[in-house]
Amino acid sequence: MKLRIQLWWISIISFSFLIFLFIQVFLYFLLKRSFFISTLLSFLITSWLTYFLMKRITQSIEEVLGKILKIIKSYSKSSIKIKSIREFNTLAKEIEQFEIQIKNRIEEISRETDYLNAVLKGMGEGVLVVDESGKIILANDALKRLLFLPPDVSYRRPLEIIRNARLEEAIRETLQKGDNLSFELNLPLPVGKTFEVNIVKIPSTEKSDEEKEGFRGVIAVFHEITRLKELEKIRQDFVANVSHELRTPLSAIKGYAETLLEEGLKSDVAQKFLQIIKKHSDRLEKIVDDLLLLSKIESQEFQWNKDSIFVSDLISGVLEFLRDSFEKKNVTVSIPNFPSNIKVYGDRQYLEQVLFNLLDNAIKYGRENGMIKISVLERDDKEVEISVTDDGMGISQEDISRIFERFYRVDKGRSRELGGTGLGLSIVKHIVQAHGGRVWVESTLGKGSTFHFTLPIIK
Repeated sequence: MKLRIQLWWISIISFSFLIFLFIQVFLYFLLKRSFFISTLLSFLITSWLTYFLMKRITQSIEEVLGKILKIIKSYSKSSIKIKSIREFNTLAKEIEQFEIQIKNRIEEISRETDYLNAVLKGMGEGVLVVDESGKIILANDALKRLLFLPPDVSYRRPLEIIRNARLEEAIRETLQKGDNLSFELNLPLPVGKTFEVNIVKIPSTEKSDEEKEGFRGVIAVFHEITRLKELEKIRQDFVANVSHELRTPLSAIKGYAETLLEEGLKSDVAQKFLQIIKKHSDRLEKIVDDLLLLSKIESQEFQWNKDSIFVSDLISGVLEFLRDSFEKKNVTVSIPNFPSNIKVYGDRQYLEQVLFNLLDNAIKYGRENGMIKISVLERDDKEVEISVTDDGMGISQEDISRIFERFYRVDKGRSRELGGTGLGLSIVKHIVQAHGGRVWVESTLGKGSTFHFTLPIIK
């Protein structure tokens, strides 16, 4: 590069000297001008040509210097002012400083890269990084070990090496929409493992014409939960098996107690004892039934019988079933905005179970001669919110956070007295979540409680 520039300057000087000699010879010998005049004219013409050539060259140099200065200014905090092409020393110093900054930044990036690689190697979770085109740019050692991947997976699509359409679809959806996703991934043999996969976007520093943030790719983190799923399956099987085993002796105890009550022992003491036996066998039977229902709902093999349902029909059916309970406690039911045309998609039997449990609790824990309000509110044409409000004793804030846990009771003595199993709200939560909804409670001590749940609307 240096030799090429030197040859360029030598060529310009030689060309200018030859032009000077040619003009002087032409003026002195052919036009018979004096030596002084011919020399002066030759110098002026040669100077003008040389100036023109030098101007063209300096313009190119200035353009290059301008770009260099722009780059340096964008990375350097110091102010740079070069007024003419002669101030190359200032530029050289700035370039030296810029070179030092570049080296420092390269070293910093190198340290961060080494740190990141050490973190990725030390992680027990698998990490998969995919670029904006959907191709793999990084997979850590843990992921290769967990999924038995080949050593080199770069620039291949996840579907080529993991063979799972759900994962490929989730990555594509995150790339297109930018929404973070979380789902369970079951991989068959030879992997034979279950993972909780969290997919998040990698934001881009560059913005489009609409000033919207783009995405450079996505990161998928694989948490192995195979052991947890196995333990959960063992727990579910245990609950189901124990519940089935309990039903047989319970049915026998209940049957014999009823028979003795109707036809057998006539003494007052015997009658009292038999009433106690029957009461507790009824309660045990209800607990077993609720445990079986929970076990069934939690099972992945359970099939919902979903269909489109009018919310009005759902509420009317449950209210009719609980009519005697309302009348017994003289409770008034208010529905200020009873829906007529809102439809949801779900299993009618289990959605009725949700409403039944909430209304039954409202009757049990509400006041005598009180009021229960059922509210139905449509939200953004996407979901309907159904609320059940009672005027009972309310729930404290510390109990609200645990109210949907199994066997958790706010007032244990009163709950048992009223025949509760402690599983009703847990059943409500599982059914609503299985239908894609949410459930929560608002309450004030002494003023009652409001249980809310949502369901997706269908049009």
